[in-house]
Amino acid sequence: MNLILETDRLILRELKQSDAEAFFAMDSNPKVHEYLWNKPVQTIEETIEVIEFVRKQYLENGIGRFAITSKETNEFIGWAGLKYNTEPVNNKTNFYDIGYRLDEKFWGKGIATEASFAWLKYAFETMNIKTIEAAAHSENTASNKILQKIGMQMTETYLEDSVSWNWYSLENSK
Repeated sequence: MNLILETDRLILRELKQSDAEAFFAMDSNPKVHEYLWNKPVQTIEETIEVIEFVRKQYLENGIGRFAITSKETNEFIGWAGLKYNTEPVNNKTNFYDIGYRLDEKFWGKGIATEASFAWLKYAFETMNIKTIEAAAHSENTASNKILQKIGMQMTETYLEDSVSWNWYSLENSK
């Protein structure tokens, strides 16, 4: 993919194998996985597999999660982007969702919100997607606030493996 999105502070670009070390540092942090089944990655090989999986989505679906890097320092911050889901989530299939994950040192700086707004604009204006979905662990206050801040509306709560999740949706107004 030759897609690069830019915001005031961020560059959103394809994930690459060269991101593996910084990605692993983020994804091996138990705090990052507190609301993600508490299953941080254990090896760099797992991270490499995730990057390969995402890169495969670029080819199959024309979209996927992208690296977030700082315009100022070029540092890997985390990932954000759209995903086309063909596997069931909340009894739904074949839908686009928006998501993000940041290295802990970048939390609370508005980065996930900034990246998400860029992805919503791309989804609605360039891809002409009708509806974007999202899910957040019911107890993850920060993630729920981000989804609300970008205009997502909580439509229901659902259980997955006895864990409560909030389901969000946003319709394209164009």
